[in-house]
Amino acid sequence: MPDQPTVPVPAPPDTAPPDTAPPDTAHLDRRARAGRAVRDLGHGLIGHQVDDALLDELAASLESLTARLAAGGVRSRQPSTFQSNSDDWGADPDQTEFTGFDDRPVSGRSSPLGLDPVIRRVGDEIHATVTLRSAHEGAPGRSHGGVVSALFDDVFGFVLSIERTPAFTGELTIRYAGPTPLHQPLTCRVRLASREGRKLFMTGELLTADESVCVRAKATFIAIDVAATPGWGDGV
Repeated sequence: MPDQPTVPVPAPPDTAPPDTAPPDTAHLDRRARAGRAVRDLGHGLIGHQVDDALLDELAASLESLTARLAAGGVRSRQPSTFQSNSDDWGADPDQTEFTGFDDRPVSGRSSPLGLDPVIRRVGDEIHATVTLRSAHEGAPGRSHGGVVSALFDDVFGFVLSIERTPAFTGELTIRYAGPTPLHQPLTCRVRLASREGRKLFMTGELLTADESVCVRAKATFIAIDVAATPGWGDGV
């Protein structure tokens, strides 16, 4: 079948007016449902054999929906969206689950790229339970290493909630101790190891259900002054 033209999607502008309206919970829940459906679609496409007719139907439907999405107004994430999980900052160690902003690429419930982790604070650590699926496969039967790296980068970020410190990733080191399996529960455990000025040094591991270590990771985060960060001072 000849290549079909892709649906043009305009890139968001460099700046967009701040979204100051209070969140509509029902609308956000609908976005989360749509995000989950897109994630499941990706795993279904990669993980199952289907006939050409279904593939053609799928492509046509998605191209039509993409064109309709592109006709909507441009969304621009504002710094204020990072307040969505601010109540978790410094939360009690016995709290059940952390939440991040919905569009967070790895753990956001509305993200089409998300991994659907369940993230909890356990003492001074963050534990994220996740099951990697078909679209995460790299070598046969194993997760792609880049997916694992993204998982760690995201989960390390939740340590900042414990420390009550806004910061950006400065360095991320991943050591693959063995294959990372698909379709079974894994636990990513991370914590702050030490702190030196603006630098926060973190360590973590990814473990299978039997506590075998698949991956070890280290990260350096750099604390920021929100008020002095361009475009952020008035937004958070």
